[in-house]
Amino acid sequence: MAGMTSSARPHLNRRLAEFGTTIFAEMSALAVATGSINLGQGFPDTDGPEEIREAAVRALRDGRGNQYPPGPGVPELRTAIAAHQLRRYGLSYDPDTEVLVTAGATEAIAAALLALVEPGDEVVALEPYYDSYAASIALAGGRRVPVTLRPHEGRFRLDLDELRAAVTDRTRLLLVNTPHNPTGTVLTRAELAAVAELAVERDLLVVTDEVYEHLVFDDAEHLPLATFPGMRERTVSIGSAGKTYSFTGWKVGWVTAAPELVRAVRSAKQFLTYVASGPFQYAVAEALALPDSYYEEFRRGMLARREILAEGLTAAGFEVFRPAGTYFITTDIRPLGEKDGFAFCRALPERAGVVAIPNAVFYDDREAGAPFVRFAFCKREEVLREAAERLRSM
Repeated sequence: MAGMTSSARPHLNRRLAEFGTTIFAEMSALAVATGSINLGQGFPDTDGPEEIREAAVRALRDGRGNQYPPGPGVPELRTAIAAHQLRRYGLSYDPDTEVLVTAGATEAIAAALLALVEPGDEVVALEPYYDSYAASIALAGGRRVPVTLRPHEGRFRLDLDELRAAVTDRTRLLLVNTPHNPTGTVLTRAELAAVAELAVERDLLVVTDEVYEHLVFDDAEHLPLATFPGMRERTVSIGSAGKTYSFTGWKVGWVTAAPELVRAVRSAKQFLTYVASGPFQYAVAEALALPDSYYEEFRRGMLARREILAEGLTAAGFEVFRPAGTYFITTDIRPLGEKDGFAFCRALPERAGVVAIPNAVFYDDREAGAPFVRFAFCKREEVLREAAERLRSM
């Protein structure tokens, strides 16, 4: 019959069969359908600095980036990235051989894993993990080995003994995210030193997702793993403009690493997007030169938003884990008499007119993540107050 195929094999590559549609698409659609406040997907509801937006307009009008930009990224941006790493962290990178511009951090993660992982290699990742990690490991043919962050004294903590036990002779790479999405944990100097010692001892590569590097609160401090002894030559560091400058739709990310690692990642990246975001690259180059006062004001604004939502969630009866970084709050729904995050989040729009994300989607062990739910606070203060009021009256 017309339209039928003789093959019974599923159309979707079996490596992706477990993933399906992302929870973000499902929950964002639910927000639209119910007219709910969307605190699920992590994007701001206001644009970043006006001068940076105008820099993009200027690049468009001047014809800079309207055609294919250079494969590694425009020189101005690569130079700005290297200057940022040196100024902020004392890390010196050659813009020509040690910096690669990508279509957001998501492509950087995918390209790094596709380049560095072969079928059968094990990748140790902190769980809960951003959902693209699992998909990228699967596409590379690797095997993910989760090490679970567990709540203890108000924060999610890394068990270093569990991390060490997870590494075997088949381990190729550690995938580290700090500041950590979704839990908001920022790994301490002692924890990072232990990770570095393990990587050096077992001769492991490390990919670090640092997209929330400028969003750390209270006494937390972002320390790039590449700054630790023995790590500069084995670490692929990933950054992004979207979270720092509130232009998530521009999709400008980057990789900094030793030349041989950048060459490997670029070999995979060139067959993904090849290049992207031409005019926006010039604008991000200007953004990276913003003074320290910008980052301080940005952090203060997000901290105020964190407090509005955290207090509202606490008043509504959630157990709240105040994040030390990112713009997400993880909560425990068991004090509300709930235990299934999926069911809770699917019912929440009708019950309270608010959308959140069940953390279980970020776990291999769905039971371990079942009672936890994530809310985003990167929204206008009046939106967060309205959401808090709706949750309190649930």
